[in-house]
Amino acid sequence: MNNSRRVAFTLIELLVVIAIIAILIALLVSSVQKVRESAARLQCKNNLKQFGIALHAHHDIHKKFPSGYTMNVNSAGMETGPGWGWAAQILDQVDQSPLRAQINLSVDLRSNVHAGPRVQRLAVFMCPSDDDLGAFTPAGASTTLAHGAYVGMFGSNEIEDDPGAGNGIFFRNSRVRMGDIRDGTSNTLMVGERCAQRFPATWTGVLAGIDEAQALVLGTADHPPNDPNGHKEDCASRHSSGVNCLDAGGTVRTINNTVVRSLYHALATRAGNEVAPVPD
Repeated sequence: MNNSRRVAFTLIELLVVIAIIAILIALLVSSVQKVRESAARLQCKNNLKQFGIALHAHHDIHKKFPSGYTMNVNSAGMETGPGWGWAAQILDQVDQSPLRAQINLSVDLRSNVHAGPRVQRLAVFMCPSDDDLGAFTPAGASTTLAHGAYVGMFGSNEIEDDPGAGNGIFFRNSRVRMGDIRDGTSNTLMVGERCAQRFPATWTGVLAGIDEAQALVLGTADHPPNDPNGHKEDCASRHSSGVNCLDAGGTVRTINNTVVRSLYHALATRAGNEVAPVPD
């Protein structure tokens, strides 16, 4: 007579095993997400570091930083083009000379001759943590532009008040030189992040004649990073703690969401005479 019997898990034991496996999977997923975000944040900072090198190279060649965007303004105060932004002006310095050769900066961004270049996705202008829109058509426009995740710092004042009067480094037809940054290059922010969730940016430029067009390439320090009450032109990111920014000295820093607003304003201005060291 065979007295052997089959051994099996009880229902309670099975539930405990399933619960343990679920916990382990949750911990693993969380760890993977943290590693991915850490890698994305590092890549984002590397992009900004490349901008710093490129912007300084541009300054060495032209004795000034590129304009926030280039724009003719008619007698009625209306912008008429061409509109190319600061990032388009440093394409040669970020190893995009073939694309730069397809662009005539004196011809309107909206021209059909630029139909191909203006929708070209460039990895260096994308933060891996951000949504990748590829190309998008801004509200009120009929022209599609390549998405980008970085904006030139206009300053602490409002862009709509006067797009040509930013108290930062980049504004309409700006010609800021290193010597104009009297607050100190390490105390003055030059480029920051803008995630698509807040308002899509582009590396290309500004489309004349549409509302809030300047925010396509420029950002402000009006509200702290990622402030839920922030405006479209404010800096924002998909990182958990703040936004990555490049200062005029070429250093990349993370500006925390909890930065003191007055300090953030001071960091955004080039010559406000504030004593405002960039926080570590």
